[in-house]
Amino acid sequence: MRLRALLENDALGLRLLGGDDELDRTVRGVMTTDLKDPSRYLSGGELVLTGLAWRTDPADAEPFVRILASAGVAALAAGEAELGDIPDDLVEACLRHRLPLFAVNESVAFATITEHVVRQVSGERAGDLAAVVDRHRRLMTSGPAGGGPEVVLDLLGSDLDLRAWVLSPTGRQIAGAGEPLEAGLAATLAGEHLAATRTGRRGPHRLGVAGSTYSLFPIRNTGRGAAPASRDVRETVLSDWLLAVEADAGDWPAARLDLLQGVTQLIAVERDRRDAARTVRRRLAQEVLELVQTGAAPAEIAARLRVAAPVLLPGLGTAPHWQVVVARVEWEQEAGQTPVDSGPVAQALLEEVLVDPATVGAESADRIAVAHSGDEAIALVPLAAGPLPDSEDEGPAPALGLHADALLASVRAPLSSGLADDGRLTLGVSAAVHSAEGLRGALEEARHARRVAAARPGRVCAAGHHELASHVLLLPFVPDDVRRTFTARLLDPLRDYDRRHRAELIPTLEAFLDCDGSWTRCATRLHLHVNTLRYRVGRIEQLTGRDLARLEDKLDFFLALRMS
Repeated sequence: MRLRALLENDALGLRLLGGDDELDRTVRGVMTTDLKDPSRYLSGGELVLTGLAWRTDPADAEPFVRILASAGVAALAAGEAELGDIPDDLVEACLRHRLPLFAVNESVAFATITEHVVRQVSGERAGDLAAVVDRHRRLMTSGPAGGGPEVVLDLLGSDLDLRAWVLSPTGRQIAGAGEPLEAGLAATLAGEHLAATRTGRRGPHRLGVAGSTYSLFPIRNTGRGAAPASRDVRETVLSDWLLAVEADAGDWPAARLDLLQGVTQLIAVERDRRDAARTVRRRLAQEVLELVQTGAAPAEIAARLRVAAPVLLPGLGTAPHWQVVVARVEWEQEAGQTPVDSGPVAQALLEEVLVDPATVGAESADRIAVAHSGDEAIALVPLAAGPLPDSEDEGPAPALGLHADALLASVRAPLSSGLADDGRLTLGVSAAVHSAEGLRGALEEARHARRVAAARPGRVCAAGHHELASHVLLLPFVPDDVRRTFTARLLDPLRDYDRRHRAELIPTLEAFLDCDGSWTRCATRLHLHVNTLRYRVGRIEQLTGRDLARLEDKLDFFLALRMS
């Protein structure tokens, strides 16, 4: 039954206080509560009746209404028997969350309303109840555990003549029955879903495209790791899947809507199972990241990579190259607003972004390991082995691995809708490295590239390692006095030391940078023992106060040498 039908029955004593444009919502049940958090007893679509005993302070209204709206209830009806007029704080909270609010006259018992709603809903469902139960049984016995989401979508097509697809937040097709959804259309549907979710509109969202109407149903996590109903929507909007159905759900009977909600729950179970399978890859990435950041020996990092390679690239006979991608999702915060935990958001999003958008299926992220550190997500991406040049003399590197511009090209539009006007995604991509020794430099390179991306306008930005050298183009425009001061501050202490001690710190610095910080290659080029090279680099750092493990300091030395 529709909400507006409740207002047409004078015997129910209901008066609408807000939500005139939401009266076409369907009521699928009724619940009476005075708990501050009744979320565990809500499944969506209920008319919630309350006597307001939970309200001890005006501040209680906001969290109570937020919980109801997140749970997808149809409307709230508050009794006037206890407090008389409904408090303004409750009215305002319902308006903010687009939750219809009714006042129940003190002369009407909640039991009267409950009996009426149950009788109407039961009557509407009676004609199709047997078919709904049968379909649910078939879905439960033939569903994700027995063949994946495709089985569920096949049943929708055969039983209800509905074409449906499961999409990621970027519009990539996870599953579908029959012909795949065209990529541009899938991205449009995903963007509409993200935009509607950010504005608080309840699903299913309906969208007309090229003469067809699509209804979009959110697929929410329902497992042990499910988010509390009151969680900020920004913590899940960029990772939730959606079910796109080629039909207009606006005129559907409650029984069919119930069935589609059941389908999304079954797909959510499959999503939870596949997310759990990512745990091993995430743990491997976290272990490697911790070793790299703490300066562990290359041999120790290499051993950990040998463990990771068979998991990420099963059947690969040779050691792969590796590439590092760093991403950060940042949200603008209003005064008094609880900060969003952005690390897990960026982690889940990066796992999706790194999948080839043309790849269909949920298992295609199996070769991506993503960790998160604070607000930053860090991906360790294995690449098939191929030749890499050892020096600039051998020419440019082949087109190996991921490229920043192409990475976000197909997902920029839908993600911008999810980020709305208060979020940003910035991403940096390193060059490919062929040894554990190069991972620390690759991580710093990716981080610096991400900072370059962050300096650009736009909601979704990326930068690659090749852009870090573009600063050389600016050197001729640097004033002479600035160049002299900059190079003197960095290089004069080294020149003085070389002159006094007949050392070779400047040539050592040039060779170390030319070898991209590789201790082994640099020592070989200079015909030194690695320990001797480490002593010289340590002396350079001591004299200048810089750290040659940091990309920023390497860049400063590189510029100083170029300008000297």
